[in-house]
Amino acid sequence: MKIKVNNKEMELGEANTLQQVAQALELPDKGVAVAVNNRIVPRTEWATYSVQENDQIVVIKAACGG
Repeated sequence: MKIKVNNKEMELGEANTLQQVAQALELPDKGVAVAVNNRIVPRTEWATYSVQENDQIVVIKAACGG
């Protein structure tokens, strides 16, 4: 299945939940927000949120500074 993560095409193997995609991308446990098709998905829903063919995923990492 093909998806786009931050505008880069990615081929998913066995991953079909957002949690599995996050693990495949090695995302940290904190400081990250994920939107699928312009909708923020709360971390509490990642394990049950099914990723579909051609989904557009945006990963936003928190940054410190001022």
